[in-house]
Amino acid sequence: MDHLTFGRRSGLRVSAYALGTANFGTAWGGGADAAGARALLDRFADAGGTLVDTADSYQDGQAETLLGEILAGRRDDFTLATKSGYGLASAHRSVLNTGNSRSAMIRSLEGSLRRLRTDHVDLYWAHFPDDLTPVDEIVATLDDLVRAGKVRYAGLSNFPAWRTARAVTLGEAAGRVPVVGIQTEYSLIERTADRELLPMAEALGLGAVLWGPLGGGLLTGKYRHGTEGRLTDWQGRVIRTESDRHRTAVLDEVLSVAREVGAPPGRVAVAWLDDRARRAAATRVTVIGPRSTAQLDDYLAARELRLDDTHLRRLDAVSATALGSPHEIARGARDALRGGDAARIRTPEPSVP
Repeated sequence: MDHLTFGRRSGLRVSAYALGTANFGTAWGGGADAAGARALLDRFADAGGTLVDTADSYQDGQAETLLGEILAGRRDDFTLATKSGYGLASAHRSVLNTGNSRSAMIRSLEGSLRRLRTDHVDLYWAHFPDDLTPVDEIVATLDDLVRAGKVRYAGLSNFPAWRTARAVTLGEAAGRVPVVGIQTEYSLIERTADRELLPMAEALGLGAVLWGPLGGGLLTGKYRHGTEGRLTDWQGRVIRTESDRHRTAVLDEVLSVAREVGAPPGRVAVAWLDDRARRAAATRVTVIGPRSTAQLDDYLAARELRLDDTHLRRLDAVSATALGSPHEIARGARDALRGGDAARIRTPEPSVP
């Protein structure tokens, strides 16, 4: 598996796929038991994967606990990422142990380190914005955790672009440890990150970790024939359904391309993401979240599938998200401001040292 430098703000090396561990454990009703989780990580490592992504909330803490057991004796062979902010099971959540305050983040990290049986994590994410904690407090706390040696690199997960850009700017102005990456949902049925998040990441030199490549299983086509999977097992967590005509059109096209290339539709969806990652101006890593080695093998097989230009254009077109205002109105204005001949004016690509 290819390895990449995670953006232009760090020397952190990551594998092109991250093994997501939301299926490590069974507390949510579906997932892999201890033996199954170990088999998944072993198979991922055999394929050259090194980036493992978890969170304090996954399977109400079971995912981190299982990872701690599995990684014993080989912790340094992996880049380990976890998240804070969402907390454990709902019965244990409170205003004191959730969110992004300094107190909650430190408490969350200490719990994660105990479950993971390690003295540090390589990449630490603030999982979600809480709309209460000032961005400068988040940046300062991440800086403190890095300087304390408990975290190596820091990023923001599921944050809007304006909050992330502000965090980057505040960190630069105060000489803090930089925010090096973002994590966001991205797939053929969810491309709204094309509006702001991914252009921002490329402009600021941030690495991008993209979760949900199969749209919660929707892009496999299996929910057209049944409900087995997250629809029944995950108790409503991150469920995507064929809820509108746009998603129906996307899935129809994925199934059509899959028939033409002789590959499973889920593999086609991931191969499309791989192609976009190869062509992107900044690092993009895809989080895969299998709960069996068979599913993992299907993800890995997507690395070998090369869609031709015709298939890629069809998938690009059917899945495109309207950029909306101000992007669309600005496009026309740019032409007018350039005297109606934009082709003669070359704009340099953004460059961040």
